[in-house]
Amino acid sequence: MKKLILTMAIAVMGFTAVFAQDSTRRARREMPKLTAEQRAEKATGMMEKKLSLSADQKKKVYAIELDRAKKMEAYRNEDKSAMKGKMKERKADMDKSKAELDGVLNAEQKTKLEAFRSEAKEKAGKMRKGMGKGKRDKAPVVSNPPAQG
Repeated sequence: MKKLILTMAIAVMGFTAVFAQDSTRRARREMPKLTAEQRAEKATGMMEKKLSLSADQKKKVYAIELDRAKKMEAYRNEDKSAMKGKMKERKADMDKSKAELDGVLNAEQKTKLEAFRSEAKEKAGKMRKGMGKGKRDKAPVVSNPPAQG
């Protein structure tokens, strides 16, 4: 009987140790550090594939994306405390690059791009909502609420 209890205790401790070491679930992969040129090339390639850009449009889109990527890289390298104060400036730069991009694309390409942007925005919103799950799912249950009056 003692051997059985001892064997069971060792087995339980062994299983606990094995399942406690599950580190693959939370592993984050490192994102490569891309240069502004690489970011612009990647964005242009994506747009070329999704929007069927002509060669002339591709050159113009690359120039716009390169300018935007360089500005964003400069913002990222700035002091973090100054970043909040420049949100309006960054937003204006983004709107300007969107307007320039709209000037290059035709009507059909603009509608495809807007659909892609709204889909990406929706997907990002869902991801943000799911990030805080588990921490504050429900309000605490009070078994004996205080009497009123």
